[in-house]
Amino acid sequence: MRPALTTINATSKQSASVIFFHGSGDTGPGILEWVRFLLGRNLEYPHIKIVYPTAPMQKYTPLNGQESNVWFDRRSVNIAAQESKKSMSQCYEIVHQLIEEEVSAGIPTSRIIVGGFSMGGAIALHTSYHLNAGLAGVFAHSSFLNRSSIVYESLQSRSHHHLPELRMFHGEGDTLVPLEWGLETFKSLQMLGVNGTFQPMKNTLHELKKSSLLDLESWILEKLPPLENNVQNKL
Repeated sequence: MRPALTTINATSKQSASVIFFHGSGDTGPGILEWVRFLLGRNLEYPHIKIVYPTAPMQKYTPLNGQESNVWFDRRSVNIAAQESKKSMSQCYEIVHQLIEEEVSAGIPTSRIIVGGFSMGGAIALHTSYHLNAGLAGVFAHSSFLNRSSIVYESLQSRSHHHLPELRMFHGEGDTLVPLEWGLETFKSLQMLGVNGTFQPMKNTLHELKKSSLLDLESWILEKLPPLENNVQNKL
């Protein structure tokens, strides 16, 4: 099933894409508005389209089986919990479709960044290090992987000559997803060949911050610079 999409289109000719996954219970429009509120404007570029997909409504065990907009189901929000392979595989179908739509529009995977907040960041990690290691980069804000995640198995069993660079942010005061879970995830990925940065954020709970979004804005441009023809079009 194709997810509902909210997009901020490139203001000129598109040559790259960013897919920004929201956290559990949110929507694409919801996280777009959150980003807009914190920055005081849209996160946008002349040559990059930003895609904010919305997760399907499905039963979510941590909410006692109530339906919610979530990318996957899980037994509990705990780093020691097991992943639901069935639920993850259904989510992977959505991710494949999102990336394929960009590729079909002429954007190579090497010009696509994925990222997200909380559960959305976890999906971005699965996307970049289990499903498609040829992406330009990945970011995860207030996120973690389960200790027995298939992502680690995938990295251990494959020979990756190039892995997407990782940018992680985590609030030191986060009580829903403790800082230690994010740091453990980052260190585990590092040990398996992933390069990147982990930024603890002072005075920050389970939330996005303007400072982290500004950092991401610059990093995205660094990883996805305008192509020569984009520059020539401005001359």
